[in-house]
Amino acid sequence: MKAFVFPGQGAQFVGMGKDLYEKHPVARQHFETANDILGFRITDIMFDGTDEELKQTRVTQPAVFLHSVIRAKCLGDDFRPDMAAGHSLGELSALVATGCISFEDGLRLVSARAQAMQKACEAAPGTMAAIIAMPDETVEQVCREVSESPVEGIVVPANYNCPGQLVISGNTPAVEAACTRLKEAGAKRALVLPVSGAFHSPLMQPAKEELEAAIARTEFHQPVCPVYQNVDGLPHTDTEEIKQNLALQLTASVQWTKEVRNMLAAGADSFTECGPGKALQGMIVKIARAEEKEVEVLGVEE
Repeated sequence: MKAFVFPGQGAQFVGMGKDLYEKHPVARQHFETANDILGFRITDIMFDGTDEELKQTRVTQPAVFLHSVIRAKCLGDDFRPDMAAGHSLGELSALVATGCISFEDGLRLVSARAQAMQKACEAAPGTMAAIIAMPDETVEQVCREVSESPVEGIVVPANYNCPGQLVISGNTPAVEAACTRLKEAGAKRALVLPVSGAFHSPLMQPAKEELEAAIARTEFHQPVCPVYQNVDGLPHTDTEEIKQNLALQLTASVQWTKEVRNMLAAGADSFTECGPGKALQGMIVKIARAEEKEVEVLGVEE
């Protein structure tokens, strides 16, 4: 069974999508539609901008979404998923690619999500950190202990990426305190990430409320295959469940390891990452290895 997976923020690079625009009329049409919807030429930034321009949240999220969804559309009949999933922002790409949301509505949701998250970042500054080679239970315990301190603030597990890699998120002092404790406890690395805020943490509550309002205005349809969602790692086709989980995602942990394990258990033996970068491919290989499963892991090549 074939699974298609879609990357999230962080996979962007200058030049992304330019080959699609130049080679495929369907891609050119969708990119130009996106320029009109967004009210600025995102293609100029994606194809020929600077790293700094592309790193702005209001640009990054639509850029990764566009690259992912348009690449899927360019596959034509070769895009036949038995199941799909996306990491964080990538969940919206998965929902559009599987027909749950229209391209235009999906882009509007991504833009609303990005702007709401940017505002939440400015209102409550925070950061994230990758913890390498430390049991999840230890990371969870340290996060609880730091969050109970009256000084540092909140820090929570944010992304369960694969065995031995868990990203934490929260107020900057709390994340830094947790990193110090985890390194003392034996973590191979505890690396603060170059992100603009505390994604997938309670600090995103204002953004969640804004996104819920945008989701309520959007038409959803049953996807062509089950979409595994970040909040619970389970497959969903019911539109009400999908909408609820999509909003909850902003303040909840990304259960990526659980998602991939559940897709493997459901019979997935081929995973194709559709979008920029190869980060998900690496994570899937590690998860499959831990589950003692042999799978085909691919990217989409031109």
